[in-house]
Amino acid sequence: MHQRAATADRTGTRPLIWPARLAGLVAGVAGLALANLGAWLVGPTGAPVSAVGELVIDLLPAPLVNFGKDTLGTADKPVLVAIVTVAVLVVCALAGQAELRRRLGGAAVLAVVAVVGLVGIGARAGANATVYVPTLVGLALGYILLRTLVDRLETWRDAASADGPTSDARRGFLRLTLVAGGIAAIGAVAGEALLGAATRVNEARLRLRLPGAATPAPPVPAAADLGLPGLSSYVTPNADFYRIDTALQLPVIDPADWSLTITGMVEEEVTLTYAELSALPLVEHVATLTCVSNDVGGSLVGNALWLGYPIRELLARARPTAGADMVLSTSQDGFTAGTPLEALTDPDRQSLLAIGMNGEPLPLEHGFPVRMVVPGLYGYVSATKWVTELKVTTFDADQGYWTPLGWSARGPIKLASRIDVPRRTVDAGQVAVAGVAWAQHTGIRGVEVQVDGGDWQPAELAEVTGPDTWRQWSYAWDAASGDHTLTVRATDADGTLQDPAEAAPAPDGASGYHQVSVTVR
Repeated sequence: MHQRAATADRTGTRPLIWPARLAGLVAGVAGLALANLGAWLVGPTGAPVSAVGELVIDLLPAPLVNFGKDTLGTADKPVLVAIVTVAVLVVCALAGQAELRRRLGGAAVLAVVAVVGLVGIGARAGANATVYVPTLVGLALGYILLRTLVDRLETWRDAASADGPTSDARRGFLRLTLVAGGIAAIGAVAGEALLGAATRVNEARLRLRLPGAATPAPPVPAAADLGLPGLSSYVTPNADFYRIDTALQLPVIDPADWSLTITGMVEEEVTLTYAELSALPLVEHVATLTCVSNDVGGSLVGNALWLGYPIRELLARARPTAGADMVLSTSQDGFTAGTPLEALTDPDRQSLLAIGMNGEPLPLEHGFPVRMVVPGLYGYVSATKWVTELKVTTFDADQGYWTPLGWSARGPIKLASRIDVPRRTVDAGQVAVAGVAWAQHTGIRGVEVQVDGGDWQPAELAEVTGPDTWRQWSYAWDAASGDHTLTVRATDADGTLQDPAEAAPAPDGASGYHQVSVTVR
């Protein structure tokens, strides 16, 4: 009787429960480490543990939150993060036990942990699709490692059940666990250190209160947004604004450490701190930014309310010398852009050193603490994020990052239009065809829609705050059953018709008419 019980215990999973829990713990550390390193790359709002900690604070009753602050002082958040981390790792250890008992059992437990993290991330202000990626990747890596370790455990168990030697299998499991655990621990420490710096800067950003504008932007007219489902809003929310840059790791700059220097062909070099910039008479301006990589009908374009100081005023202090025709702006991450000097000194163009976007400090991924905004030029020659230097120079002497790679040196934005709705399938009857058109710093005079190659029909135009923004448009289409092709073209305020010739984005921006195919039922 006792012999049979001992044999069952030896060949079953019970003796391996603690090694399985150790495997789950190591996998959990590895998954969290990768999630933190990923959040360091894409933005601290993607860190799952701190996101869950903030969610817990939001859900706790106010008296309990106040008790924690009174009792722990400034250590309240680190203690909460530590508690959340321990809780996550305990659950991960149980995931190891579940995986040993049933394949994919651990995956289910880890998935629950990941969902909680994703909920916390989603509750944070400004969360977008990108910030969910680190947690999902951490979940995938954690389970792959867990499955690998449990495979070694099962080899150990099988050897024991066959009354064979178990020392090799046991050593194989322990060796892999120690190596994986060591790497995961190093990654966790590195990720926490790197993410900690990014988090501190993000917290500094959240504490900032933007100064009021000495020159406010005119109110956005109610008629600027047609309010049609699926149509791009007149002002693009920060979380939806496109991001294109060369930064492998998101630069994080404390405003207290930021400064800008104007050098090069100037009579006087100028250096400006963030505090000094914020104290200047700032200007609000609504402007659309466009990436040169945007395909016809693409989404790499957005419209926002910017708060900043006119670059022309800073250049007037520096007094560019004769012969200068370009300003080479440099980002903290080393990116450079060459902007025509005349665009930055144009008194009729609001080229800004921006500190605010849609009423809040610039998001980290959009250039916090300071970036450039220049209406009428593609971003690769003008919209330098995390900007730290302006060098007054010439196009003959210097080149921006993309020019040696074959892109045009000056980058004026091409007149373009896009159909947002309808897409794919609609019911017969009157259908709203709508989208946006842009000719930044010139403005849109008209938009026309063509159905199946027929006559061009004028669309209704929405209002705008000025010529530097895109313009919504709509056309009432009497849609008959069948397959149809819709085409759009625009005319700018100077009377120039959009170029119908199809061209790829390189070297100076895409051209051609946007078309969509629609099936009418």
